[in-house]
Amino acid sequence: MSKVDVVLGTFYGDEGKGKIIDYLSSNADIAVRCTGGSNAGHSIEVDGKKFAFHLIPSGIFNKSTIAVIGNGLVVDPKVLIEEMNSLVENGISVENLRISEKAHIVLPYHIEMDKLLEENRGNSKIGTTARGIGPAYCDKYERCGIRAEDLISDRFEEILTTNINNKNKIFEMYGHKTIDLKQTLADYKKYAEILRPYITDTITLLHNALESGKKILCEGAQASLLDIDFGSYPFVTSSNPSIGGICTGSGLGAKDIGEVYGVLKAYSSRVGSGPYVTEQNNEIGDTIRELGHEYGTTTKRPRRCGWLDLVALKYAVRLNGITGLAVNHVDTIGKLDKIKLCVAYNHNGENTTNFSTNVDFLNNCTAVYEEFDGNFGDISNCKTRKDLPENAQKYLSRIEEFVGVPVKFIGTGAARDAMIVE
Repeated sequence: MSKVDVVLGTFYGDEGKGKIIDYLSSNADIAVRCTGGSNAGHSIEVDGKKFAFHLIPSGIFNKSTIAVIGNGLVVDPKVLIEEMNSLVENGISVENLRISEKAHIVLPYHIEMDKLLEENRGNSKIGTTARGIGPAYCDKYERCGIRAEDLISDRFEEILTTNINNKNKIFEMYGHKTIDLKQTLADYKKYAEILRPYITDTITLLHNALESGKKILCEGAQASLLDIDFGSYPFVTSSNPSIGGICTGSGLGAKDIGEVYGVLKAYSSRVGSGPYVTEQNNEIGDTIRELGHEYGTTTKRPRRCGWLDLVALKYAVRLNGITGLAVNHVDTIGKLDKIKLCVAYNHNGENTTNFSTNVDFLNNCTAVYEEFDGNFGDISNCKTRKDLPENAQKYLSRIEEFVGVPVKFIGTGAARDAMIVE
């Protein structure tokens, strides 16, 4: 492991990043989450118990690892405290948790604004999680946001009062529910006292760690095709869950980055609206969904499912400078008799392997597939790639050949240790 290694999602999220992060963080001194908010959800199974995270880095499971919530996040204190309490109740310490003083805070008016905006989009809904993430980022760039350092300062009541008064004027215009200042102030003062011991200058913490030879792992949230700049806009998240967000969301420099691992499933899935070239809105998609238990960690919504798209994957590899792939759910896709890989798009009668996030382009593309034999059988006990059945090896080799990046991790089951590491 180099100084700073990164784990990123390559598609639309829900690729199983938590499992790879959990493995890598066992060798990391610090695990950092850099972007997003409680709209992100990842699950890890430990000793037969499933944990669902939204804000806390997965590295919290390792007693010797410092878990950092970076400055690039928007943090809902209520959700964060609930996660902390859940961990403690299950015997997992949160003493090693650190929260960047520069991380922005999600407030009740952000959640109400999220709902109001989505309602007013009518048939053009983006499919947000209604967690207030977009409006919190809007306030960040409008420069009226409240950061963690403000939450614990004497100025908090003054800033909050101004913000709620301004937001309520908008809500009143639309006949929407307004925010109770007194209740919000009381709630957030309580949150502030609970979180105060964890809020610190994480930028200095990270660079001091690097200078003393410590190893850092950056945990990606969401994924590349949901990136506000590089995803299928406007059907995206409100931050940069690509490699750029790692630096801006942590304070680390580009020269500090070492390995960049791109996580994907052996098929694909998507939550929410937007173009999806390899979607199987049919019996195949339904079968994949049930085999892979494809329901949102945060929303419980059924995910849209389809074949793996190598055209989009190659785009993610280029965009992020990915050095190694982690392919999860190889066991799941291997339960099908036949498997397909998208190796090109047909656009207006011509095949191309160049990806674009332009919505008009994607809506006018059809997938060009190669077919592979499935029926991998039970691979949960495979310890090396050579132990896998020939059909599985061929499938993985074609992925490597197309994108030009080696597969370093192979998911063979749901358990924490059901993984081949190359």
